[in-house]
Amino acid sequence: MPPAALPAGDGFVPAFWAQACDHLAGRDRVMARLIPQFPGACLQSRGDAFTTLARSVVGQQISVKAAQAVWERLEACLGGCTAAAVLARAPEELRAAGLSARKVEYLLDLARHFDDGRIDPAAWHAMDDEAIIRDLTAIRGIGRWTAEMFLIFHLMRPDVLPLDDVGLLRGISQCYFSGEPVSRSDAREVAAAWAPYRSVATWYIWRSLDPVPVAY
Repeated sequence: MPPAALPAGDGFVPAFWAQACDHLAGRDRVMARLIPQFPGACLQSRGDAFTTLARSVVGQQISVKAAQAVWERLEACLGGCTAAAVLARAPEELRAAGLSARKVEYLLDLARHFDDGRIDPAAWHAMDDEAIIRDLTAIRGIGRWTAEMFLIFHLMRPDVLPLDDVGLLRGISQCYFSGEPVSRSDAREVAAAWAPYRSVATWYIWRSLDPVPVAY
């Protein structure tokens, strides 16, 4: 469990959430309007590093709905998503769940990194965000966006700003610029008021587009 986490249902929620919401509502007019629209809701971690990363790989470049459908078929194929279960299946079986050939390669490489100890999840809690991103992007198929989703959804780091996320840019466009296109620089400027809780503000921007919370 991440240090800044509290048990909740089948996973964990950030211990800092209420404090973050108070901070954001006091500094940003859009957050002051958005946060009360989702009472009692917050980011949740599933508590398993491999599952979070595997779901991120599955979800790359497809819709949330499509990713969930593929994930459910993959879990049924594996009988539970673990590194050992992935490595026990032939690539053709993974393809049959709806994964592309490239995503199968990525998923297998991820499983090998966990299986042979090349990555140590226990060490991440003592590392800063950029160090973890460097660790994760050494794995095939995991780029900066996926690593940032891991920081937000698994480690629940409070101040991640995923500027490569299309949904974040679209949400900032709609909430702050009346639908006009925004650049990464525009987004960074808006998000300056969110620090040190940019992960939390990002989550609410996502909610402005889709009320159903995304989870990895």
